[in-house]
Amino acid sequence: MKSIKLYAVLFSLVLFVSANIFAQDKDMTKDEWQNEMNRLTQQKTELTKELNALQNDVNNLKSTQAGLQSYDDCMKELHEMIGANEADVAKFRKRIADVSAKIGNDNYKKEDVYAEWESLASNQISALPEFFDKVHNQMKRALDAWDQKPKEILYTVVKGDHLWGIARKKEHYGNGFAWPVIYRANRDQIKNPDLIYPKQIFKIPNLTEEERARYEKARKNFKPAPPSQN
Repeated sequence: MKSIKLYAVLFSLVLFVSANIFAQDKDMTKDEWQNEMNRLTQQKTELTKELNALQNDVNNLKSTQAGLQSYDDCMKELHEMIGANEADVAKFRKRIADVSAKIGNDNYKKEDVYAEWESLASNQISALPEFFDKVHNQMKRALDAWDQKPKEILYTVVKGDHLWGIARKKEHYGNGFAWPVIYRANRDQIKNPDLIYPKQIFKIPNLTEEERARYEKARKNFKPAPPSQN
């Protein structure tokens, strides 16, 4: 209210000064001067009403704010509604991070990770605003998009095959330098890596990230021998 009174006093001064300046700049009759004063007074009254209305809005907002719960109180009430405490919520938050890190990682079985997600989604804590979208939408979409490849596939050798060529196939590694992986996985059948036979069934395991990087580096650094000059 003090600010409104101050505005009213200042506006009165402005009216007085403006009227005098106006009267000095223009040779006004008494009636003209009075009409100008009436107009400015009416303008002051209207502006004062607007100021009062704004102050009422400010007071109402302050009253509303005073009646609102603090964020901490709201969260405490939410936790009580789902029968959890801060320690439970912190533990749940960590579980989400752990399961999220497994999604898309072929070192884990998709069905096992899916089961862990279902456990999270069925927990009432997942209904909290902090977790709902992450658990029920983002993680679910990531799981559905996870096209997990089998740990290994089987390949039947045909005439003319060799380990380099098998490793180089696009459906396998796309890189002939990775042939030792096939050799090691099938040592029970391969006595000499230069000798394989039709109808042998080889396991073609997935490459680890380390193996993939190592053999890709070997492929890029490979420089074929220059053609013979003979």
